[in-house]
Amino acid sequence: MSFAHLHVHSEYSLLDGLSRIPTMVTRAKELGMNSLGITDHGSMYGVVDFYTACKDAGIKPVIGCELYVAGGSRFDKRTGDKAYTHLTVLAKNNEGYQNLIKLSSKGHLEGFYYKPRVDHELLEEHADGLIVFSGCPSSELSTALIEGNYDNAREIAKWCMATFPDFYLEIQRHENLDFLDPLNAGILKLGEELDIPLVATNDLHYVDKQESTLHDVLLCIGTNSNIQDEGRFRFSDESFYLKSPDEMKDLFRDIPEAVTNTQVIADSTDVTLDFSTLHLPQYRTPGDEDADTYLRNLCWQGFDSRYPSGADDSKKERLDYELDVITKTQYPNYFLVVWDIAKFARQNDIVFGVRGSAASSLALYCLGVTDIDPLEYSLVFERFLNIERKEMPDIDMDFQDDRREEAIKYVTEKYGHDHVAQIITFGTLGAKAAIRDSGRALGMSYAEVDRIARFIPTRVGMTIAQAFELSPEMKDSYDNDPRMRLLIDTAKGLEGVTRHASTHAAAVVISEDPLIDHVPLQRPTKGDESSVAMTQYAMEPVAKLGLLKMDFLGLINYSILSNAAKLVRERHHINITLPEIPFNDPITYELLASGETTGVFQLESPGMRRYIKDLKPGSLAELAAMVALYRPGPMEHIATYIDSKYGKVPIKYPHPALEEILKETYGIIVYQDQVLHILRKFAGYSLGQADIVRKAMGKKISSLMQQERENFTEGAIKLGYDETIAASVFDLIEPFAGYAFNKAHSVSYAVVAYWTAYFKANYPIEFLTCVLNAYEGNSEKIGATVNECSRLGIEVLPPHINYSDVAFSIDESVGIKPAIRFGLASIKNVGAMAIELLVQDRKKNGPFKSLADFSRRGGTDAANRRVIESLAKVGALDTFGERGQLVASVESITQLMQKEAQLKDSGQSTMFDLFGSSVPAPLAEIQLLDAPEPTDREKIGWERELLGVSLGPRILDPQYAPEGAIISKDQLESLPDGERVLLAGEVASVRVTADRQGRRICFAGLEIFDGSLIDIAIWNRAYEKTSQLWFEGSLLQLNGFMRRRDDELSVHCDQASELDVPENIALKPPLQIEGQSNNILNQAATQSVQINPEESLNNSSLTSSEANINHFEPNQIDHDHSKMILIHLTETDKPEEDQFLLKTILQTLLEYPGNDKVDLLISKNSTQWRLEMPIIRTSYCDELSQRLIELIGDNKAISIETEANTSAA
Repeated sequence: MSFAHLHVHSEYSLLDGLSRIPTMVTRAKELGMNSLGITDHGSMYGVVDFYTACKDAGIKPVIGCELYVAGGSRFDKRTGDKAYTHLTVLAKNNEGYQNLIKLSSKGHLEGFYYKPRVDHELLEEHADGLIVFSGCPSSELSTALIEGNYDNAREIAKWCMATFPDFYLEIQRHENLDFLDPLNAGILKLGEELDIPLVATNDLHYVDKQESTLHDVLLCIGTNSNIQDEGRFRFSDESFYLKSPDEMKDLFRDIPEAVTNTQVIADSTDVTLDFSTLHLPQYRTPGDEDADTYLRNLCWQGFDSRYPSGADDSKKERLDYELDVITKTQYPNYFLVVWDIAKFARQNDIVFGVRGSAASSLALYCLGVTDIDPLEYSLVFERFLNIERKEMPDIDMDFQDDRREEAIKYVTEKYGHDHVAQIITFGTLGAKAAIRDSGRALGMSYAEVDRIARFIPTRVGMTIAQAFELSPEMKDSYDNDPRMRLLIDTAKGLEGVTRHASTHAAAVVISEDPLIDHVPLQRPTKGDESSVAMTQYAMEPVAKLGLLKMDFLGLINYSILSNAAKLVRERHHINITLPEIPFNDPITYELLASGETTGVFQLESPGMRRYIKDLKPGSLAELAAMVALYRPGPMEHIATYIDSKYGKVPIKYPHPALEEILKETYGIIVYQDQVLHILRKFAGYSLGQADIVRKAMGKKISSLMQQERENFTEGAIKLGYDETIAASVFDLIEPFAGYAFNKAHSVSYAVVAYWTAYFKANYPIEFLTCVLNAYEGNSEKIGATVNECSRLGIEVLPPHINYSDVAFSIDESVGIKPAIRFGLASIKNVGAMAIELLVQDRKKNGPFKSLADFSRRGGTDAANRRVIESLAKVGALDTFGERGQLVASVESITQLMQKEAQLKDSGQSTMFDLFGSSVPAPLAEIQLLDAPEPTDREKIGWERELLGVSLGPRILDPQYAPEGAIISKDQLESLPDGERVLLAGEVASVRVTADRQGRRICFAGLEIFDGSLIDIAIWNRAYEKTSQLWFEGSLLQLNGFMRRRDDELSVHCDQASELDVPENIALKPPLQIEGQSNNILNQAATQSVQINPEESLNNSSLTSSEANINHFEPNQIDHDHSKMILIHLTETDKPEEDQFLLKTILQTLLEYPGNDKVDLLISKNSTQWRLEMPIIRTSYCDELSQRLIELIGDNKAISIETEANTSAA
């Protein structure tokens, strides 16, 4: 007598099932079972993986689902009505599988209310081919029996018998359930009375019995409770595991037919999933022309367009070859669909590109899908598509993220709403999440759990086991603290389990047939009934079923590029087309060589900035190589790559025959394409075969690798290579095959990196304005970008009700040169919806003349307390009064605005309307409440909270920096790990917690002089000595050691003291004091005028506006100053000495406070640049003049300019 588990919950019964599919299938096989079912709650998420695993193990998969059934109609969604029951449903055959898909899909798309619910109508409509059990104790029939309503249970059973030819009464036996014995007695009675067969199930939720404790913790995570809660949801005993057939026979020895029937049912099922047929959408060609012919014609037309001067035979042969492969693999329609999407994007000025290996296709280049010539960069087509390849190639498209939805909408409308869906993805419990979730479920304190979680490095793919190897502290906690051992063991048991479902950020599926014929669907995780549906199967199962999946990724950098190009066109009347940007722009490469790549795609991280500065790339190829190398694994070769470029180390080739393949990367294997070429060169593989081997190498299956090693050696010997050499070459390429990068992808991303660098180098204010808009709401990015603007001398002005646009904009109305004005919608709690009509009114009818005028015209959307309070706190309303009074009067301002808006919206008129708009209705002036003006610290706090960055006065001034202190984050990033540093700044955040001995430790954020925030760790010994210093707003200096983990920087503090700053200091914006004169960005940013040194002193037209390179707007300027001090400097070929001199000069000037202005005149190669230093105010005297002359070493270095006249000092 055999047995099959047919009521089974895998981990895809999210946060309820713990059974991992591979483990579950393996265990069933070990126990001698030849069949196994899957019946997850309401969904079919794991079906394809389960089916594949069962087939691989040689056991029959029985596909099912435990459906939720609504009490009435699935369309009834009464508030608070959570009434639903369970029903166990299996697919008997392919028709049943199709009906199961439809039931699950419609439960989600039509019946979702707390749960995806079907109803009796749907069950009757899709009953064919199903095997149905009465269900668990939560089923409709069982509920009736538990409630003592036998007659109702009988009617339910009769309905099931009439609806489903294969209907069984499900019976379960577990301990500690008082209702279970009476329930089972009722089931047996029904079975006997109505002659309904029985089926025994175990409601399996985990594989092994000892996992019951882990499963209990998982339930706590899912229900947001902990194991100490008495009233929490829990299972009655530890019997819900994958029991052996003998255990089930013994459990149901009094009704053996219930066990036998499980095998009968399993044997009766026959569901086959088709993984061999493609279901690609058909592109409707003009006149129904053959798709292959139409594609070829398009490609050759594009070929002539791409190579207007003609092309050699090799290019034509390459296109012919690609088209033949596309035909043989039956993908012409696929390529036409992609071409059509690209054509739509181009016609609608949507910036897009391709990712991955698709850029290696000449056919796609000729179709206009990609703008990268694969022949120019030696990209291997076989890496993308070849005859030997069994799976569909990926053509992943990136769109500017603010217009991605337009592309999805176009595809949906063209192919049909029911033919297009987004694709689901599943989040799993990663190492840190497993620790934190387990800790909460175990009832442990946040501090205990957080301490352990922080031991785990932040790295993709990091596991708890790996963290053990990397973190002695974690291992020590495990060995010496039983509570921590329990936490870590629990987390390890749950690590990797599926936690939640979400919508994939990019993936879209398109089908020729309605998708519901192939995959179950549901609503996207953040959608409603009108949203594009989402598959219940993830990407790999979707592709396996022969459906066309594509990535439509929204790339924020494309939005930045698109909007920057528009701004340049508006301001400079220059039309920049991205593909036409030259790849030989010297200003761009100078920017890259400087390492100042904040805002540049792929090149922003501190590590990448260091390497790109060392490399000083001079071509797109070198930029692509850096994109490929800067990843775990290949990173260890970056130093060799750079040193080889500059001849610091000799270029080494493993074998002379590899020189041609590895020459462009200085002897280092960087790309997967190079691995393919080596396999072909040494062992005679075709490029298609080589790609198969590369993928096998990446999987690191030892038996497979041994076979490939033998094949490679055999091929190499046939080509005349020595066996020893062949073995050494194979040993070389084997590790690289796993982590070498796709060259086409590297080049594609290098192009985007170059484009962003081009705009930053040539049009910095336009570029950075678009960066700020792109990262609205991301305070970290906003802060970093504002600091970058400051470094470049681009002023970022605070929000102003009469000058700000909805978004960040370029403001040319204030100051000598253009500045960036903070957008009103970028203020927290405001948003575009509240402010758009207000800004439109201001642009149409002029600025707001008073607070009363603003209240009258502000509109309904802005008449919100949080909106007005936020505007007031950040100074956007300062033009109407003192900030303290405005904040105190928010309530009355809001009430008046609401009253005016209601009057306007109601259409009511006053007698003043008789006079038209020339006589506005009188409005009493708002009497602002008396309130003290907020301190500068309070203003800074408000701005940080609501803007993400403080734009007004700053507490910190570099003149008060202790000698040797780190001034900027750039300085810190340039130092090696373990370097002892001195920092000074303002404490921005503090979190005090405890170590495992219960001793107090502290983690703080310290804002330093350039406005950057540095993470500080203060361990117990240091904290106990300095605890009184660690509070928000505290000004202090500290010593400690720099720690670098991946790209995260922190300083471990061992000493701290108060920063000696005068109480009445004038608060100033951050000061940039290094690298100004020789920074090409500053020249581009200001479009400075080049002048002849001999003419400069007598040129009365030369003003600060002509060469203002680094401009700051101080809060208070004495416009009646009588002197302008001109300091003449000559730039040398020793930048470190020049920068030191400049820093010393500025520090000297600050020792003589006053109202005299200072400009620097810096000469280089018969060209002179004039730098305004508006933050510097000094008091000119003979002593100051003499000190400066001694520093500079030139008696004529100092001159005084009074209005238009200049005299020597």
